[in-house]
Amino acid sequence: MPKAEKHYANRIGWLRAAVLGANDGIVSTASLVVGVAAASAVRGDVLIAGVAGLVAGAMSMAAGEYVSVSSQADTEKADLAREKKELEIDTVGEHKELANIYVKRGLDPALAKQVAKQLMEHDALMAHARDELGLNEIHTARPFQAAWTSALSFAIGAALPLLTVLIAPDISMIPWVVVSSLLFLGLMGMLASYIGGANIWIGALRVTFWGLVAMLATFLAGKLFGATVV
Repeated sequence: MPKAEKHYANRIGWLRAAVLGANDGIVSTASLVVGVAAASAVRGDVLIAGVAGLVAGAMSMAAGEYVSVSSQADTEKADLAREKKELEIDTVGEHKELANIYVKRGLDPALAKQVAKQLMEHDALMAHARDELGLNEIHTARPFQAAWTSALSFAIGAALPLLTVLIAPDISMIPWVVVSSLLFLGLMGMLASYIGGANIWIGALRVTFWGLVAMLATFLAGKLFGATVV
């Protein structure tokens, strides 16, 4: 019996939201913590800023993802409604349109007409949604799923730098946060790439590089702000 093939496209929806949320949680909170600490703030102030950033970021991620994916869902519904109306008005024309799509994909015209005919007899709207509009169950927008996945993953990611702040010595808090956050980011990048079937080292390098850039930028901003105030 042949071995079943593994495909990862069905993970795109939740994986995208989860990885985006967790990476943003780590990067934004770690950067915020580093920036505040660089301004010579005490541990309590750093924690307050970090927790505020966690809550605000999680809510922002949830709202942003919900609005964005809802807009995508609205567009998909409008396209389906339009396609349904066109099928009711001009079935013959829609059959020709579907057949032409299959011809462009490599089928000979006679076979393309036969395939289009059978698919439209089975479920005309689904056939056009899939092959004309590019919509299917895997890529269909799910606003609530994207919102709660992003918020939860952001909160989990943001909690990691805050835990480091709690246990790190005062004198070396910034190096602890930077190193541990880069480690967390690297592991997240590797995990996301592994789940998605991509190269784990490329995924790790990508997120750690941009995480380091973000933390360096906020460190410099914190140093400049602290020096200006003093």
